[in-house]
Amino acid sequence: MGNDSTERKGFFTKLKEGLTKTRSSITGRVDELIKYYREIDDEFFDELEETLIMGDVGVQTSEDIITDIRKRVKAEKIGDVSKIKGILKDQVASILEKNTRPLEFLSPTVILVVGVNGVGKTTTIGKLASRYRKEGRQVLVAAADTFRAAAGEQLEIWCRRAGVPLIRHEEGADPAAVVFDAIQSAKSRQMDILLCDTAGRLHNKKNLMNELEKINRVIDREFPEAHKEVLLVVDATTGQNAISQASLFKEAVGITGIALTKLDGTAKGGVVVAVKSQLDIPIYFVGVGEQVDDLQPFVPREFADALFESTENT
Repeated sequence: MGNDSTERKGFFTKLKEGLTKTRSSITGRVDELIKYYREIDDEFFDELEETLIMGDVGVQTSEDIITDIRKRVKAEKIGDVSKIKGILKDQVASILEKNTRPLEFLSPTVILVVGVNGVGKTTTIGKLASRYRKEGRQVLVAAADTFRAAAGEQLEIWCRRAGVPLIRHEEGADPAAVVFDAIQSAKSRQMDILLCDTAGRLHNKKNLMNELEKINRVIDREFPEAHKEVLLVVDATTGQNAISQASLFKEAVGITGIALTKLDGTAKGGVVVAVKSQLDIPIYFVGVGEQVDDLQPFVPREFADALFESTENT
């Protein structure tokens, strides 16, 4: 058990490091406001709201957070400005905790991985395959992004490293046919998990959504006994654009969870709060680095703690 908690501590440190840019854009600014203002007034709240918006928490979500903080300050007659940071952290944690659950596993499970090109879909699948294999599960990967030769090659490298089999057709093949073959293989080999990569050309191209719906139908028809998850991979560095992407995919293929990648390379980490608040889809994983174990299950309270740790201590 000790090993597990050491691992969690290690990831919390990585999470804190990964959120450095976001923390200085949100928490650093909050710390400055707290030092500057003697009392909690309208001007203070306006500045606090602006700080959240600048940190990509989103206009609507920032307004909602400030409204709730105002109510609490009034109800509890809070006059001490320094208490605001703790209240803000609680507020963010409660948004992140709402309707959050870990990715469920029943054997067999199919995870359909979707998202636009460049968000880190293929890498995410590689990291998940490696993670589940280490946990002792039987994993199979389907290379159903047949439009991009590099995607199949990348997956092949990841699967070789993880010791996981890959089902792949030639470039330009019908993605649904790849998934069909992968399902037959998963059934005959009694696999626990089937991870399916998919194409991610521009999210506003209708034909991509049709393709994903077709793959979805193949899974439902051929593997009805499998537990199905549709995991959307979103690049945190795209900020608010991540929300419009998520809305489109949610409508087309009914996303069950989100993996947020590249949090370590951005000051826009506040988008995690916006995504959760506006779309109310569970966040399953967050990625804070290139290493295979830098993609980790999302723990809301940990994320809030890492985000609001004082910038002076880091």
